[in-house]
Amino acid sequence: MRASRMLSILTTLQARGQVTAPELAESCEVSVRTIYRDIDALAASGVPVYADRGAEGGYRLLDGYRVRLNGLSQNEAEALFLAGLPGPAAALGLDAAMIAAQNKLMAALPANLREDAGRMQERFHLDAPGWFGEAEEPKHLRTIAGAVLRGTLIKIRYRSWRAEKQRRVAPLGLVLKGGSWYLAGQVEGSVRTYRVARVLDCTALDDRFERPVDFDLAAYWQAATLRLEAEMHPNVAVVRLSPFGVKLLDALSQPYVKARTEIEDAADADGWRIARVPTGKTSWHAAAELLRLGPEAEVLEPADLREKMAEMTQAMATRYGAARKA
Repeated sequence: MRASRMLSILTTLQARGQVTAPELAESCEVSVRTIYRDIDALAASGVPVYADRGAEGGYRLLDGYRVRLNGLSQNEAEALFLAGLPGPAAALGLDAAMIAAQNKLMAALPANLREDAGRMQERFHLDAPGWFGEAEEPKHLRTIAGAVLRGTLIKIRYRSWRAEKQRRVAPLGLVLKGGSWYLAGQVEGSVRTYRVARVLDCTALDDRFERPVDFDLAAYWQAATLRLEAEMHPNVAVVRLSPFGVKLLDALSQPYVKARTEIEDAADADGWRIARVPTGKTSWHAAAELLRLGPEAEVLEPADLREKMAEMTQAMATRYGAARKA
């Protein structure tokens, strides 16, 4: 355990340059005192690790010192090759670089780990888009990715749901979700989300921007998606479901809705059960979602949604009835 932890300290220092003892302790899940002892042991073994004192200080390796990769465990070597995503890398223009890096990594691995790492590539495949969807290939993705890496501004013309807009954006990060690319960009001090496929024009500028020191892309994305899903489903409908309707609701619901749907255990004489289901902002959106359940669901509350369901189903029956007579 200690040898693995000390290797983790070395690779962290090599990757990040300078790291404080509390940061290393949190990463390794040990006490700061344990980190002090490990650093002393590394220094005693000849590793050129140094401490910079002061508020901005921390531990660092002597410039030019590199850690060899032959300390990887079998699981770590397998995980590295499982992380290779050829599709997204190609979309960003990094497919050749990724292949070269994997070849170098394979060459650096001990012989007993090469076969295991190669096996992971052969037997696991990531298909990011959902069923019946295709991965987007946005025209301006590579330009935006380049600006993200350089830390420079971009000027975009963007098509939102309502209109086209022009923005000067500080690109903070890119996210691939369900086959679609999204940009987290700062505009006028606030961070917003843009779907890259809706960027109509993009110009890379030479102006650099100051990245917010506390911005965490993964944390921002998690909060943004939860907020969006909550905004899209602010209401709750009380619905009566047949046994097949329960299965349909589970199969067709989005993860956010599924996680927050409450279905009573007790069933009536016909086997139907009562459920409380998150729904869209308006009665029209809510009805459109629940109509997918067909005759296997009956809306009980709220009254305006029940009326909208009756109105829409009546209109459909009238239309199909007229077509039948014709």
